[in-house]
Amino acid sequence: MNALKARKVAARLLKRGESKVWIDPTASARVKEAITKEDVRAMIADGIIKKRKDDEKTNPIRAGRKKRGKTGPGKKRGTAKARSQERKKWIKGVRAQRKKLVELREKKVNFKVPYRKVYRMVKGGFFKGKKYVESFVAGEKK
Repeated sequence: MNALKARKVAARLLKRGESKVWIDPTASARVKEAITKEDVRAMIADGIIKKRKDDEKTNPIRAGRKKRGKTGPGKKRGTAKARSQERKKWIKGVRAQRKKLVELREKKVNFKVPYRKVYRMVKGGFFKGKKYVESFVAGEKK
Protein backbone atom coordinates (compact mmCIF):
# COMPACT_ATOMS: atom_id res chain seq x y z
CA MET A 1 0.00 0.00 0.00
CA ASN A 2 1.49 3.36 -0.89
CA ALA A 3 1.96 6.01 1.80
CA LEU A 4 -0.95 8.16 0.64
CA LYS A 5 -3.39 5.26 0.82
CA ALA A 6 -2.04 4.24 4.24
CA ARG A 7 -2.46 7.84 5.44
CA LYS A 8 -6.07 7.84 4.21
CA VAL A 9 -6.87 4.55 5.97
CA ALA A 10 -5.11 5.68 9.17
CA ALA A 11 -7.02 8.98 9.12
CA ARG A 12 -10.27 7.02 9.00
CA LEU A 13 -9.19 4.76 11.87
CA LEU A 14 -7.88 7.62 14.03
CA LYS A 15 -10.88 9.83 13.21
CA ARG A 16 -8.62 12.64 12.04
CA GLY A 17 -7.95 14.53 8.87
CA GLU A 18 -5.20 13.21 6.62
CA SER A 19 -2.97 16.14 7.51
CA LYS A 20 -3.23 15.23 11.21
CA VAL A 21 -1.71 11.76 10.70
CA TRP A 22 2.04 11.26 11.23
CA ILE A 23 3.82 8.36 9.55
CA ASP A 24 7.36 7.51 10.65
CA PRO A 25 9.60 8.23 7.64
CA THR A 26 12.13 5.58 8.72
CA ALA A 27 9.52 2.82 8.47
CA SER A 28 8.48 3.45 4.87
CA ALA A 29 9.28 -0.17 3.92
CA ARG A 30 6.79 -1.49 6.48
CA VAL A 31 4.14 0.96 5.27
CA LYS A 32 4.61 -0.31 1.69
CA GLU A 33 4.19 -3.92 2.88
CA ALA A 34 0.83 -3.16 4.50
CA ILE A 35 -2.11 -4.53 2.55
CA THR A 36 -5.13 -4.48 4.85
CA LYS A 37 -6.74 -2.18 7.37
CA GLU A 38 -5.60 -4.67 10.02
CA ASP A 39 -1.96 -4.00 9.01
CA VAL A 40 -2.51 -0.27 9.46
CA ARG A 41 -4.05 -0.92 12.90
CA ALA A 42 -0.95 -2.90 13.84
CA MET A 43 1.28 0.00 12.75
CA ILE A 44 -0.79 2.37 14.89
CA ALA A 45 -0.33 0.03 17.85
CA ASP A 46 3.44 -0.12 17.20
CA GLY A 47 3.68 3.68 17.02
CA ILE A 48 4.71 3.89 13.37
CA ILE A 49 1.55 5.85 12.64
CA LYS A 50 0.35 8.41 15.20
CA LYS A 51 -2.17 11.21 15.65
CA ARG A 52 -0.81 14.72 15.40
CA LYS A 53 -2.15 16.89 18.20
CA ASP A 54 -4.29 19.91 17.41
CA ASP A 55 -2.31 23.03 18.12
CA GLU A 56 -4.57 25.32 20.14
CA LYS A 57 -2.18 28.21 19.58
CA THR A 58 -3.08 28.23 15.90
CA ASN A 59 -6.72 29.02 16.60
CA PRO A 60 -7.18 30.71 20.00
CA ILE A 61 -10.84 31.51 19.32
CA ARG A 62 -11.66 27.81 18.86
CA ALA A 63 -9.63 27.04 21.99
CA GLY A 64 -11.63 29.64 23.92
CA ARG A 65 -14.93 28.22 22.73
CA LYS A 66 -13.86 24.78 23.90
CA LYS A 67 -13.69 26.30 27.39
CA ARG A 68 -17.14 27.88 26.80
CA GLY A 69 -15.60 31.33 26.45
CA LYS A 70 -16.22 33.82 23.65
CA THR A 71 -19.81 32.63 23.21
CA GLY A 72 -21.65 35.60 24.72
CA PRO A 73 -24.33 37.76 23.10
CA GLY A 74 -21.73 39.95 21.38
CA LYS A 75 -20.41 37.00 19.42
CA LYS A 76 -23.79 35.76 18.21
CA ARG A 77 -24.69 36.29 14.60
CA GLY A 78 -27.98 35.35 13.00
CA THR A 79 -31.44 35.15 14.50
CA ALA A 80 -32.38 32.66 17.20
CA LYS A 81 -34.22 30.62 14.55
CA ALA A 82 -31.09 30.52 12.40
CA ARG A 83 -28.98 29.35 15.35
CA SER A 84 -31.34 26.72 16.76
CA GLN A 85 -32.83 23.83 14.86
CA GLU A 86 -36.54 24.60 14.99
CA ARG A 87 -37.49 21.42 13.14
CA LYS A 88 -35.78 19.18 15.70
CA LYS A 89 -37.56 21.04 18.49
CA TRP A 90 -40.91 20.54 16.71
CA ILE A 91 -40.25 16.83 16.10
CA LYS A 92 -39.40 16.32 19.78
CA GLY A 93 -42.67 17.97 20.84
CA VAL A 94 -44.83 16.06 18.35
CA ARG A 95 -43.31 12.71 19.34
CA ALA A 96 -43.99 13.42 23.01
CA GLN A 97 -47.60 14.38 22.27
CA ARG A 98 -48.16 11.26 20.15
CA LYS A 99 -46.69 9.08 22.89
CA LYS A 100 -49.09 10.72 25.35
CA LEU A 101 -52.03 10.03 23.01
CA VAL A 102 -51.11 6.34 22.76
CA GLU A 103 -50.74 6.21 26.56
CA LEU A 104 -54.21 7.72 27.04
CA ARG A 105 -55.74 5.28 24.52
CA GLU A 106 -54.14 2.31 26.29
CA LYS A 107 -55.52 3.56 29.64
CA LYS A 108 -58.96 3.44 27.98
CA VAL A 109 -59.56 7.13 28.66
CA ASN A 110 -62.88 8.30 27.25
CA PHE A 111 -62.06 10.57 24.31
CA LYS A 112 -64.51 13.47 23.83
CA VAL A 113 -63.25 13.78 20.23
CA PRO A 114 -62.30 10.84 17.97
CA TYR A 115 -58.73 9.63 18.46
CA ARG A 116 -57.74 10.13 14.82
CA LYS A 117 -58.94 13.73 14.88
CA VAL A 118 -56.81 14.50 17.94
CA TYR A 119 -53.86 12.76 16.24
CA ARG A 120 -54.25 15.00 13.20
CA MET A 121 -54.53 18.05 15.46
CA VAL A 122 -51.20 17.10 17.02
CA LYS A 123 -49.70 16.86 13.55
CA GLY A 124 -51.10 20.28 12.69
CA GLY A 125 -49.45 21.86 15.72
CA PHE A 126 -52.70 22.64 17.53
CA PHE A 127 -51.32 21.84 21.01
CA LYS A 128 -48.46 23.50 22.88
CA GLY A 129 -47.50 20.40 24.83
CA LYS A 130 -48.56 17.11 26.41
CA LYS A 131 -50.66 18.74 29.14
CA TYR A 132 -52.74 20.54 26.52
CA VAL A 133 -53.40 17.26 24.72
CA GLU A 134 -54.45 15.63 27.97
CA SER A 135 -56.82 18.43 28.95
CA PHE A 136 -58.33 18.53 25.44
CA VAL A 137 -58.98 14.78 25.47
CA ALA A 138 -60.59 15.05 28.93
CA GLY A 139 -62.93 17.71 27.55
CA GLU A 140 -61.71 20.56 29.75
CA LYS A 141 -60.81 22.79 26.80
CA LYS A 142 -62.43 23.18 23.39
